[in-house]
Amino acid sequence: MSRPPAIEIRSLRVDYGDFIAVDDLSLSVAAGEVFGLVGPNGAGKTSTFRVITTLMEPTYGEVMLDGVDVLEDHEAARRIIGYMPDLAPLPSDLKVWEFLDFHASAYGLGSRVQRRERIDQCLGEVDLMGQRNQWCKELSRGQMQRVVLAKTLLHRPRVLVLDEPASGLDPLARRDLRHALRRLAADGATVFVSSHILGELAEMCTSLCVMNRGCLLAAGTADEVRHQLGNTRRGITIIVLERRREACEWLATRPGVHDLRESGASLVFEFDGDDDAQADLMDGLVRCGVRMRAFEEKRSSFEEILVEVAQHNRGS
Repeated sequence: MSRPPAIEIRSLRVDYGDFIAVDDLSLSVAAGEVFGLVGPNGAGKTSTFRVITTLMEPTYGEVMLDGVDVLEDHEAARRIIGYMPDLAPLPSDLKVWEFLDFHASAYGLGSRVQRRERIDQCLGEVDLMGQRNQWCKELSRGQMQRVVLAKTLLHRPRVLVLDEPASGLDPLARRDLRHALRRLAADGATVFVSSHILGELAEMCTSLCVMNRGCLLAAGTADEVRHQLGNTRRGITIIVLERRREACEWLATRPGVHDLRESGASLVFEFDGDDDAQADLMDGLVRCGVRMRAFEEKRSSFEEILVEVAQHNRGS
């Protein structure tokens, strides 16, 4: 039998009085994925995570984790979940290994020797073995986040739920976190991670979804999300060495080419076609005898797309 989805959400709704935080959310996350949940503040990300992790009851809906009904069997679900909340605190008066040993004891992870072995495994997963005996208060922000991630891994959860794990991290720490999450997914865990930084998630995730005002706007791969949000247009710059006039005249007749203009030795335009259509443009220019030094594409960044989505919904 095939393994059920790691996360299955059906018709989830969360109300706070008259405010709808999550509005009829349905999505499915396959086992072994790094799945991103992105949206501006107030999109409903944290409320969704709190339901998944058994920390609150929804108004209605269903949530299944690896075939376990979260709302019917909290204890079984909690054995599956590893939850890392946004800005989780660390005690200042414990060393890293002491903090992890406390949680390993709470999870009932065997003898002291067995706990130490598991602690070292988790510290290795997040590249923090060198900080094992360091006081928690002496850690950098990025190291603190990775210690919390190590704590989240102690009981070998099949589903990791990480709420804004890169919040406040510098670029190097974000890179290290991305590498750690990819390793975990490669080892069989399913990672469900939220962020308001869409570009960051696009780099680390196999699939993602976009929420705003409690509603699901798009889901799929990064390219599928772009298409569903109606932002498939890309900017093209061609640096032409010979036959620039012929290239300009030919491009002006092509479908999907908009706002064509000359800029020095370059031709700049907006293009609505897919990857195959873009390849046809390049092939057609070569057949016309146009010599090019560069053919460069620039798409709207995911941050720009998310800003457009948020502004559109705010004004509606």
